[in-house]
Order: sequence, then C-alpha cells, then structure tokens
Amino acid sequence: MTRFVSSFLIFVFIFTMVGCSQTANNRVQVTLAKPIDGDTIAVMYNGSEQKVRFLLVDSPETAHPRLGEQPFGQEAKEFTSSLVESAKKIELEFDIGPNQDKYGRLLAYVYVDGKMIQEELLKNGLARVAYIYPPNTRYVDQFDAIQKKAQKEGVGIWEIENYAQEDGFHPETMDSGSKESDSKDCLIKGNIGREKIYHTPDSPWYEQTKAEVMFCTEEEAVKAGFRPPKR
Repeated sequence: MTRFVSSFLIFVFIFTMVGCSQTANNRVQVTLAKPIDGDTIAVMYNGSEQKVRFLLVDSPETAHPRLGEQPFGQEAKEFTSSLVESAKKIELEFDIGPNQDKYGRLLAYVYVDGKMIQEELLKNGLARVAYIYPPNTRYVDQFDAIQKKAQKEGVGIWEIENYAQEDGFHPETMDSGSKESDSKDCLIKGNIGREKIYHTPDSPWYEQTKAEVMFCTEEEAVKAGFRPPKR
C-alpha cells in the first residue's frame, strides 16, 4: 500500500511539473499560410486560415486604403516575409487579455525558430512600439528598451526626424522644406534628429527628406558631425 501511494505521488508530481512547463511556455505551433505585411501574417490555426496581428508593434504600411505605401513599409514586409518563409517552426504566444482584435485577427507574439519577430523588427528599426492595451502588455518594457537602442543608433524608421511618432508614421516630415539651398552644386541634405544624418542624391529617401542644412561634399557633412544613413 505504501509503495502504491509513493508511486501515485510521484506520478502526480511529474504530471504537475509537465503542466506547469506547458503553461509557462504558452506557445502554439502553427503553419504559415502567407505573409501579409511587416506586422501581419496569415497562418493555419484550429483548422482554418487566420490573420495574426503582432502584439505591441506597428510597422509602416505597404497598401493601406487611405495611407497607401509608407517609407520603410516594403522593407518591413520583406523582412518579416523572409523570416516566416524560411522558418522551420512558427509559434504563437498569446497574452492574458483578448486574443482577437475588432477585425477578428489573432493578437499574438510570433516566434520563428525560437526568435520573436517583434524584437527583430524593433532591433532593425522596422517597427515602433504601439497599440498598448492592458492587460496585453507582457513584453512592453522589453520592447521599449529595444526601441530606445534602435533610436539611438538611428536605424530604419529612426533615420528620419519625426517620421515615427506616438500616433503613427508621418511621411510629410520628409518633404523638402524652405531651408533647402537653391545652390545646384550643394545637393547633400543634412537632417537633424536624434542623430545628424546626411543624404546624398543616391540615398533611398533623398527626395522625401526635409533638408535642414545643405552640404556640397560628403567630407563637409562628416566634418560637421553628420553621418550617412545605415543602409
């Protein structure tokens, strides 16, 4: 009888530990249906194709009915697509709040081969921390720290002053302003944000960048404390 009780208690202990491990992991493996945008994919979940909106981040649009394509939107889409299309395992992690938004999309942290896509987007300046609705805030502090590092390094959306703001993305801040020089010889645009960045006519966002100072040569820009975009 004692031996039976001991065996039963061991079984209960093992079962409890396994259950705790599954709860702590809290991930569901899914298969990719298709990539959609920088912060959205479609997966097969519970036997049907469903869209997944990445929790706590927002990347620029590529084909929004009102906003159209925004700068860095295509880069974000291609980045996410490359991650999910090459992944051997895709997993979703739900937070403690609602796991769907008003559009019926799943809300989740998305992992590819153990790496969280939200973190990778933030590291590369291809998304901003956004849509913070408690209680789905499990990783918000972690994401904020990653974003601050990307801002300091001036990568991606943070290359351009005031483009990414708390209420979204503002391509209008990249329009050429009145401070642009009329000189035909000095064509290098200097933009002063968290960092001083200069854009040559060959830079991807040269036409949209607001010039706050103009330079005739890259050497002149560097001497003034500016650096080229990290691309």
